[in-house]
Amino acid sequence: MDLGERPWDAVVRECREETGMTAVGPPRLLATVYGQPRAQRPYSTLQLIFDGGRLTDEQIRGLTLDAREHDEARVLPLAEWEALMPARDFARLRAVEDARRTGVAAYVDTWGDA
Repeated sequence: MDLGERPWDAVVRECREETGMTAVGPPRLLATVYGQPRAQRPYSTLQLIFDGGRLTDEQIRGLTLDAREHDEARVLPLAEWEALMPARDFARLRAVEDARRTGVAAYVDTWGDA
């Protein structure tokens, strides 16, 4: 977030900058993710993960990635991500998917502990 920026406004800006898409509301919080300080980042972090909805095939094809941030976009079933991600990252993804399915926001406090 930029100084003085509200979380949802940051989501809309970051989504536009990194994918070329404009996020639309209403904002639906899926998870809060806490990160412990560590050597390369000596401060705590707090991430808010919002529901971005389901993208159409056309929207996926129309993604325009910021090369400084991303080099690829993939759409895979949840189970296929497990082999591609570190265990703690997949645990976070699973918690977010559970929150999306159940409507109950998740709290993840293991992000950044490794």
